[in-house]
Amino acid sequence: MELLEKILSINSNYIVIGLLVFFFTMEQITSNPFSFKKRGGHLFQNMLFQIILVLLNISVVVLQVYLIEWLNERRIGLLFLVELPIWVKLILGVMLYDFTTYWIHIAAHKVPIMWRLHRVHHSDTSMDSSTTFRFHPLEMILVYEVGNVICAGVFGTDVLALGLYYFILNIFLFLEHSNLHYPNWLNKSLGLFFVTPDQHRVHHQQDQYYTDSNFADIFIIWDRIFGTYKTLPVEKMKYGLAEFEGTKKQGFLFLMISPFINIKRIKSDKT
Repeated sequence: MELLEKILSINSNYIVIGLLVFFFTMEQITSNPFSFKKRGGHLFQNMLFQIILVLLNISVVVLQVYLIEWLNERRIGLLFLVELPIWVKLILGVMLYDFTTYWIHIAAHKVPIMWRLHRVHHSDTSMDSSTTFRFHPLEMILVYEVGNVICAGVFGTDVLALGLYYFILNIFLFLEHSNLHYPNWLNKSLGLFFVTPDQHRVHHQQDQYYTDSNFADIFIIWDRIFGTYKTLPVEKMKYGLAEFEGTKKQGFLFLMISPFINIKRIKSDKT
């Protein structure tokens, strides 16, 4: 556990930057399933979201950790009802954070006020590794970080599991959003339990019938169990939201204020 704690003590910003450099570089030097132009400008626009989040999140993260530790000290949550080896509790903790996020993610698609924030992420019509950053800061802070505290209160998950969850999550987010070719065997092997890039690409398909599916971030089993799993060949995919097409609507400033603008959602005719 000491080694794990040392790894998780590394500044997450360094890890994220390293992942971005690796995946963005791979996108430039290898063939891509989708041909997009102006990658430098796209990267700059998406990085602005991450910069704002880091600046706003400094005190919020401290509060999040404090609240989770406060709950743990009072042994609040289902995991405190049984004695478990620390490694079992750690694995369960990661899965339960992902499980909670799965349901929050569904709510973000179904609840109009939450969708206004979440659609910023889905707005990207030319998805690549930098799309990992395209989340409205208010969504990350008010929705997902609050969700982590709720998870700790219900299940008794701790800060160590949260750190490992985010470490794994960052790797998955870059894998899932990068504009790279991945082998088909991933979907038939690891894709039975974990989210693969092709599975997450379905979630970014412009057709709402597919957008409202494959909500999991790490464990695809949640979608398989609860009936939200769908497949679609990569060659048939078109990214983004139709109501956000156009250069102006892809810009950072417009996307930041877009949750406060009434933008009619263009829905699919499929059921």
